[in-house]
Amino acid sequence: MNSIAEFRHNRILLAVVITGLLAALAICWQRHVVEQANDRVELAMDYEDLAELALTEGVPLPDLLQRFRAAGLTSLAVYETTLEKLNKTGLLTAVPGSQLLNQYRAGGLADPLWQNLAAAGRLRADEVYVTGRDESVFSEVRADLVRRLGPDRVRDVAGTGGRVFAVRANYDKLAKQFLCLLTRELKDVAGAGYSIIARPSNYARVNPQDVIAVFDRLQNLPVTAMVFVGDEVLGWPDQLSLTARLMTERGYVQGLIEHYSQLQFIPQAGLTQLAALNGYRAARLYVIPKDEQPKLAMDTAIHRWGVSDRERNIRIDLLRKFDKPLPGKSLVETNLEYVAAVRLAVEEKGFRIGPAGVFQPYFPPLLPLAVVLAGTAAAGVLYLAVLIPLPPRRQYLLAMVAAAVLIVPVLAGGGTLARQIAALGSAVLFPVLAVCWLLDRWRNIRPNPAAGLMPLAGRGIAALAATSALSLAGGIYLGAILGDIRFLLEIEIFRGVKITSIAPLLLVTLVYMTRFSVDGKAPERSLQGIARQMRSLAARPATLGILVLLGLAVGVAWVYVGRTGHTAGVPVPALEVKLRYFLEDVMYARPREKEFLIGHPAFLLLPFAVWHGWPRLWQYFLLLFVTIGQGSMVESFAHIRTPVMMSFIRGLDGLALGIPFGLAAILVYAVCRRLARGKGQQV
Repeated sequence: MNSIAEFRHNRILLAVVITGLLAALAICWQRHVVEQANDRVELAMDYEDLAELALTEGVPLPDLLQRFRAAGLTSLAVYETTLEKLNKTGLLTAVPGSQLLNQYRAGGLADPLWQNLAAAGRLRADEVYVTGRDESVFSEVRADLVRRLGPDRVRDVAGTGGRVFAVRANYDKLAKQFLCLLTRELKDVAGAGYSIIARPSNYARVNPQDVIAVFDRLQNLPVTAMVFVGDEVLGWPDQLSLTARLMTERGYVQGLIEHYSQLQFIPQAGLTQLAALNGYRAARLYVIPKDEQPKLAMDTAIHRWGVSDRERNIRIDLLRKFDKPLPGKSLVETNLEYVAAVRLAVEEKGFRIGPAGVFQPYFPPLLPLAVVLAGTAAAGVLYLAVLIPLPPRRQYLLAMVAAAVLIVPVLAGGGTLARQIAALGSAVLFPVLAVCWLLDRWRNIRPNPAAGLMPLAGRGIAALAATSALSLAGGIYLGAILGDIRFLLEIEIFRGVKITSIAPLLLVTLVYMTRFSVDGKAPERSLQGIARQMRSLAARPATLGILVLLGLAVGVAWVYVGRTGHTAGVPVPALEVKLRYFLEDVMYARPREKEFLIGHPAFLLLPFAVWHGWPRLWQYFLLLFVTIGQGSMVESFAHIRTPVMMSFIRGLDGLALGIPFGLAAILVYAVCRRLARGKGQQV
């Protein structure tokens, strides 16, 4: 191997990084305490689902509600009613005037009420006529229609004694429009011993009276949370502060419905603004998508709930009913078994069942956070110094400028973007610095084909532990920088997941070119030397072997990059899904395949590549695989909604599983080497 002067890091900048790590550990511990305190999960179903199930199975609804409560259900979500629903239940009758008039003219209008109105000329084709036997439902629906449409479009029909009112509207649209939460349903739910999750919608041109009317309907009822329906939260845009004040006074939790991609939330105008106004008294809600649940086996769905609550900070589990019974069971028995099993799965993950837990409104202290940001800036300068010669004074100047750029916005009371940039820098820089440390430690070793199997395996395990510790320091940095309640709830997110997958490979490649020659000339620690080597590579003839290698590299890159983030276009094989479920059951935190199947085994093979003098290209690709594994360990911390301790243990679990896989790879290599020697070949 080419020999260049031994590289040493700037000790003062290293001290800044270590000081930043200590501050990051303190912040992460505070975050861990906050996360541990939020250990209560609310198990809920839609009231409409149970009402439909009772009707389908011919079971009295009060009896069914009691059975599901005994199975473990704690809350029911109650939606606003519609005229379409009320027509089906018979509580109200809503009929378009055009239909009544057509029946009257055809002689088919048998009801005396409608006959008399038609004969008196009091029916109009452009109106919808509403009547009903339940006075409370009738009056509540009428009042809400006045509120939503205006008093000029709703009128009592003369001669009916207030038993009929008319609405000037298109029937098809009016029938599906959300109206009010019915007191009748709310009291039925409360009377059955359930907590209520209210699901109101917003009003067009909403005013204070509209918002107050919704909260008045919920007065003196056991409401635990509000989860809004539609494209806007209640009170958007001008009455959000009123909604937030009333929610705070009542102690209602705001439910944030997780997006089907499992990244942030279903879009609703005013959602995050209301959460901020409400002091972030909010809980993440998960519901299995309606089009996905029929495809799931019940065991798969049950497994998903406990994992979601622990890994994604879900605190409201909104269960959908299954519409197909299990063999030998009724539909009611099937769903009761489902609810009981979900409750057991959630409790086995260490959660209590009850009203949704919320996080304390935690934000990291500014001074320790500033120290962490300074450490990130120092890490960036350390990488530049690894890549190219930088005089100490220039290193200090760059570190101070970078630290100021990151710290000043935070101290000024904002700085979310600066923190996201610093988190991205930590996710990229620390695994790169760890791999570069390994590269500089081993680059001047002379090949020794006689090096033994066990000593080299021991070297690999020791180096893997040390390098992984350096990488995990980057994860702790990342977890501290973004460790506040907005990121825990995923109102704000880590930016640049795909960059963290690609950038470390590029940065390690640049450093590799300053340590090893690819064009036969002595390597240079300079930008000019890197450019020269890149030109040399570009000028090489495209042989068939190189084209095949490039094709394989493109394929691997497509899978590798496509599997990152939450919108991956590369499907996950069924076998891998089963492996994930198995690991989630047997390990505290399922490690990533990139670590225990790729990165760590490659790490344990690397000493053999170095000491046994493998071709330089093979060593380079092993180093890239090592970088993938180290980067993945840090990237786990980028999912801030995942508890920080779980991300840390995930990395350790990856090591625990990756070392046996690496030893297996060594064994395969040793067998192949012995077979090749028997045939007179060198491996």
